Amino acid sequence: MGEKRFMKGNEAIAEAAVRAGCRFFAGYPITPQNEIPEYLSRRLPEVGGAYVQGESEVASVNMVYGAAAMGTRSMTSSSGPGISLKAEGISYLAAAMLPAVIVNISRGGPGLGSIQPAQSDYLQATKALGHGGFHAMVFAPNSAQEAADIMYAAWDYAERDRNPVLVLMDGCLGNIMEAVDLPPMREIKPEDAPEWSLSRRNGRDYQGNITPIYTEPILEGINAMAGEMYKAWEEDDVKVEEFMVEDAEYIIVAYGIASRVSKEAVLNLREKGFKVGLIRPITLYPFPKKSIRNLDYDRVKGIIDIEMTIPAQMREDIELQVMGRCPVYEYGRSGGCLLDDDGVYDAIYEIITGGDR
Repeated sequence: MGEKRFMKGNEAIAEAAVRAGCRFFAGYPITPQNEIPEYLSRRLPEVGGAYVQGESEVASVNMVYGAAAMGTRSMTSSSGPGISLKAEGISYLAAAMLPAVIVNISRGGPGLGSIQPAQSDYLQATKALGHGGFHAMVFAPNSAQEAADIMYAAWDYAERDRNPVLVLMDGCLGNIMEAVDLPPMREIKPEDAPEWSLSRRNGRDYQGNITPIYTEPILEGINAMAGEMYKAWEEDDVKVEEFMVEDAEYIIVAYGIASRVSKEAVLNLREKGFKVGLIRPITLYPFPKKSIRNLDYDRVKGIIDIEMTIPAQMREDIELQVMGRCPVYEYGRSGGCLLDDDGVYDAIYEIITGGDR
């Protein structure tokens, strides 16, 4: 076991990043993720890293581009409006095949929205993180511990694929305080930088540049290569929790904070004799298609999408796998209004019983 601390989800993300070898952060303040840059502004200099508060989100993500090109494990964090501003820079990271980690502690939207927690950024994260049709792996932890574990592994995925990785977590989980078993410190030395990085090219003849700009035939080839990578993710990298689904007649699909509230509802409904289960996507991209597609629809009577957003954003991905074999329902709160145990329980009960108490 590692060092255990009682800390906020945002702090767990920041400390796990440092322990994973992250040595550069650039970002800009925005609620509800401010504990991440605040923590790293103190912590990174302690380990020889660099913290920069950029003059804007646009400047910050492009600083991450430069640090990543040098082979430094680099990250930025923000919330929905800030991620929108970073979208061009994230697209450049993908085009230049640069590994970096982006954290979105989401809040209500659209627009400036509410500073309160929400799960409003599912579509942004999985479908429109930037332009040009690229994808990033998107992880959705549901606890401070899982957030730390995912952050610790995030650069391994990013460097393996030479592609940005996104961690999506709502403001409830960013500010919840829980005991976290922290991973050990990794020592990333300069000579450990990837072979392709600019830091490994000193004294060598340049045989190419790190660039997001290509001629047409090369760009098409890069896009085709990325397409094969996305297919490999679907086969090898899907992460999902299936809870009490073996005999379930109704399946809840929920991620992040919604999954924690939904699991409590499952346990309470089971006590009353209702056969309810939960599928929790841990990777939102790649989405756990097989977990939903391969359900026994002779037994399953309905799928219930629970999200802290209105309308539900994950529903289309669910329906694509259900293929009309049972109804898909949804329940959510939005704009900073939080899900609660009673509201989720009552909504599921209403769907299962048709309101018959």
